[in-house]
Amino acid sequence: MPDPRPWLRFYGRVPHSLAYPELTLHEALERTVARVPESIAWTFLGTPCTYRDFGAAVTRCAAALAGEGLRQGDRLLISMPTTPQGVIAFYAANRLGALPALIHPLSTAPEITHYLDATGARMALVLDAFVGTMVAATPKRKLDRIVVASIPDYLPPLKALGFRLTKGRKIPALPADPRIRRWKPMLAAAPSEGPRGTATTNDPAAILFSGGTTALPKGIVLTHRNFIAEGMQAASWCDMDEANSVLAVLPLFHGFGLGVCVNAVFMAGGKSILVPQFSAEVVAKLLKSEKPNVLVGVPTLFDALGKDPSLEKSDLSCLTACFCGADTLPRAVKERFEDLVRRHGGKVKLLEGYGLTEAVTGIMAMPFDEYREGSIGIPFPDMLAKIVKPGTGEALPPGEEGEICLSGPAVMPGYLDDPEATAKALQVHADGRVWLHTGDLGRQDADGFFYFGVRLKRMIKSSGFNVYPAQVEAVLRKHPAVLDACVIGVPDPQQVERVKACVVLRDRARAGPELAEAIIAHCREQLIKWSCPREVEFVDALPLTKVGKIDYRELVRRHEALERT
Repeated sequence: MPDPRPWLRFYGRVPHSLAYPELTLHEALERTVARVPESIAWTFLGTPCTYRDFGAAVTRCAAALAGEGLRQGDRLLISMPTTPQGVIAFYAANRLGALPALIHPLSTAPEITHYLDATGARMALVLDAFVGTMVAATPKRKLDRIVVASIPDYLPPLKALGFRLTKGRKIPALPADPRIRRWKPMLAAAPSEGPRGTATTNDPAAILFSGGTTALPKGIVLTHRNFIAEGMQAASWCDMDEANSVLAVLPLFHGFGLGVCVNAVFMAGGKSILVPQFSAEVVAKLLKSEKPNVLVGVPTLFDALGKDPSLEKSDLSCLTACFCGADTLPRAVKERFEDLVRRHGGKVKLLEGYGLTEAVTGIMAMPFDEYREGSIGIPFPDMLAKIVKPGTGEALPPGEEGEICLSGPAVMPGYLDDPEATAKALQVHADGRVWLHTGDLGRQDADGFFYFGVRLKRMIKSSGFNVYPAQVEAVLRKHPAVLDACVIGVPDPQQVERVKACVVLRDRARAGPELAEAIIAHCREQLIKWSCPREVEFVDALPLTKVGKIDYRELVRRHEALERT
């Protein structure tokens, strides 16, 4: 019988297995607060916070949310960038035994309506710049409370004044809505102690959203144990401890942003450098000022950093671990970034990894002392992976392409209120284990290194974010001029892939640039920006497969042929 974990001999100093404490996320944070109370937990736009103060803020926030009616078992919708309020509220909800559901702060009103209906959330946390969209949502069950946070809440007086006089001037006044509570006065009026729930490590800890074959994103339920396991696995892979700092570039609603850049850091007692708005320029400045040890991002980030002239005068010897995920890392991007680091005092390699929200986030990566061209690495401690014949649980031998399946403590218990999708994704194989069928094709070599192929599920990766074609197509078909539509991902030098819409009109005579712009504008009203088509091609008909389904692969081939001419 072949060794189910041939990759273990490449672990080096990484332990083969870890002991996971039977704790909730809030209890794990309390343990770190007790261990390193005076260490810096996070910084935000230059403002630091110790673990002692962080723990006190979480406890006070839990008391404030309870005072506004949040109870154990309730859902709290968190629509925030990577800011202290979003992080504090996440752990405060955990303390109460409530379930935070995290979404992108730029979500449109129709998207927020779906998230509220899916979760049944009674309360939401939103940034003041986006409160109008939250108020405009029309869920079946109206929100009881809308807690509004502001960037200056955690800035010193002079910086807060500077923000208000610049970016803050563009933020509209809060609407006259009796449901609204401002974050800062709400916490100031709350008692320092409050109730705590009775959740256990196997209870749900958060809901993150992903897409699928239907038009609407579906909720992924993740437990405290999932987060703790994945956090400890990632920390052990990077050898992360109290001395480390991580640049939290990836957003809170992203599994990697929440699971590694925030939670794994706090479990290790390190420092999370919260970045509320991503840009290569911002990251470059923070590399110079904060000198993080760990940098995690998507290919477009590392591509931009490798070309950023401001880094030519920087000392990059601080970097000890850099990981790239969410999309295939082009070799040219890897080499350019590593060359930049090497020329400025560093030795770090840019390592590729793989993961998905159904397992919190990254669950395999390249080891530090081994490199395989094109590989996404080997599984983290206690995670199993294998390649199976699609549609079965039958393991395939090394070298053969099949579906990537995962098993281990980071794997979700299921989708939110969707037993059919859960049963399809989580299957018990002949070995008695529950395996997650990822929907991704790949292969494994004889040493256990995995290689990503293509996605079985239709999905586009734009700037590292998932775009679900069915969701975009459903919006396109709502436009009165559109009879049918299919979206595809096409190569883009900046975004890796961009969204292209192939559209059949009710009246072909209306085709033209003006209507194309109108269709794109229609999508912008309904969808987050990276899901919106960047171009529209009008076609007489959509090609069909032999079983009558739209043949999106043929549209991709047509686009490639057009680009070659």
